[in-house]
Amino acid sequence: MKKFDILTPIGVFLGITVLLLAVFSNSGPSGLIFFIQIASILIVLGGLIAALIITFSLPDLKMVPKVLKESVQTVDHDLEGLIQTFVDLSGKARREGLLALEVGLEDVRDPFIKKGVLLAVDGIEPDVIKDIMMAEVVAMEERHRKGRAIIEKAGEYAPAWGMIGTLIGLVLMLQNLNDPATLGPNMAVALLTTLYGTVLANLIFLPMATKLANKTDEEVFVKQIIIEGVIGVQSGQNPKILEEKLSAFTREKQKTEDAGDEDNEA
Repeated sequence: MKKFDILTPIGVFLGITVLLLAVFSNSGPSGLIFFIQIASILIVLGGLIAALIITFSLPDLKMVPKVLKESVQTVDHDLEGLIQTFVDLSGKARREGLLALEVGLEDVRDPFIKKGVLLAVDGIEPDVIKDIMMAEVVAMEERHRKGRAIIEKAGEYAPAWGMIGTLIGLVLMLQNLNDPATLGPNMAVALLTTLYGTVLANLIFLPMATKLANKTDEEVFVKQIIIEGVIGVQSGQNPKILEEKLSAFTREKQKTEDAGDEDNEA
């Protein structure tokens, strides 16, 4: 079940708050006006949009709203419940046969589980079932990669367009060295475009792309458990053995997360 991921807006809010505090601590609230330059905003956003239009096709660009929506959503994977589902299916298959599993599939919400169980009910070989389901996982990864690529490219292009704006501002400044009144505004354009591009890349686009990549890894992990569960049910494994086998996935994941936490503390 998808839920709103409050951490993404909280992170963006904290980042913007830190920037505003840095501005206010040195110049007060009135100093904020000096950090708003329409020319700089137009250069960064306009150039960024133009570059993305050139890079990607129209179908790819139509994915942007959906990708942005995914970045602020989270899926609560109930791994213990998932494992118990396959334990129950395994017990039922051993008692009543594989054909009996088709009757209770209406209660299973995950279409990936349904597909795997139906393949097992049809008597398809385990290796073939695994190949079919893994092909769907690969297709999902590619679909996610294409959507994420737009955000990643935006993270690459934003600082570059910030630098382009800086060069424009410097050129304008050098052309008007005889007029001291123009030096300040032109220098502001030069510096603020770099600031805007860097902030967009490192506060919005790159963190968002990393979060999407992590969500894809999590979904692949869950689907691997499902595939092993389907194979276990199809091959008639004892429910207790299947439960222990699937639980090993979660224990190994927990070990990896614990090791990562220890590395971060070190």
